[in-house]
Amino acid sequence: MDIKTATALRRLRLVSAPEAVSFLILLVCSVLKRTTDFDAVPVMGAIHGVLFVLYVIFWADAWNRTKWPLKTAALYFVLSVLPTGGFFAERKLRREAEDAVIAARARKEGVLNA
Repeated sequence: MDIKTATALRRLRLVSAPEAVSFLILLVCSVLKRTTDFDAVPVMGAIHGVLFVLYVIFWADAWNRTKWPLKTAALYFVLSVLPTGGFFAERKLRREAEDAVIAARARKEGVLNA
């Protein structure tokens, strides 16, 4: 894995969890807006919107660089629209990065089939 691909995956991983947190907070704010006088939906909506757009941009860049199959790319996109999906995406992306590091070290040390 080259440095640009690793960087694209890292950016996607780093925005996944904050996007999921903002989505959950936005849902809570929506409920509070309907049940109380508290109205933070415009602020949280804007924050979540920016994070979601960043996620989609980073997702497209990662898909382009990693050449994921359509099924994998679709999974990461679907995870972005589920309330807790960003947490699962972050964990899966972290595992992919760790596996890539292990494979690179094995290739460097001359272990076959890594």
